[in-house]
Amino acid sequence: MAWFQRGAAADVPDGMRFSKSDSGKADLNDYAFDLRPKNAKVSIRLAGSDPRQDEIARLAGNADLQTAGGRRTLEEERTDAPMEVRLFADARISGVVGMVPRGFESAVTEALNRLEEAGRKPRIPVRIVSTRHGYRVDLLVGSTR
Repeated sequence: MAWFQRGAAADVPDGMRFSKSDSGKADLNDYAFDLRPKNAKVSIRLAGSDPRQDEIARLAGNADLQTAGGRRTLEEERTDAPMEVRLFADARISGVVGMVPRGFESAVTEALNRLEEAGRKPRIPVRIVSTRHGYRVDLLVGSTR
């Protein structure tokens, strides 16, 4: 094992260890200093979708998908718990479909805050994408600008 990877596995909580194809995708360079997306195309691909393929496949046919729920509770913030994402579809809330990648929880929280301050419902639009590794869920954070 390389010297720069020795402590990496110990720093990651058990609930956040995912395969390379299921670790989520986002880039902090897509955000301005106040965590506002730089353009409307900015998205965050959720991590931890592999064990939830059945739930995501059931939702894949829906056209209007949005996140359900709001900010994390104080208890979740204190313990640095992963930010789970559920979807709102057909007037129902789904089960967990993935988790926000580590380090991007604040970008999602700021997007929810922007929506609330604008008087809109705190729901981020979502797109389900089919890849060769299965279904993945993208949060369309750029649409909250």
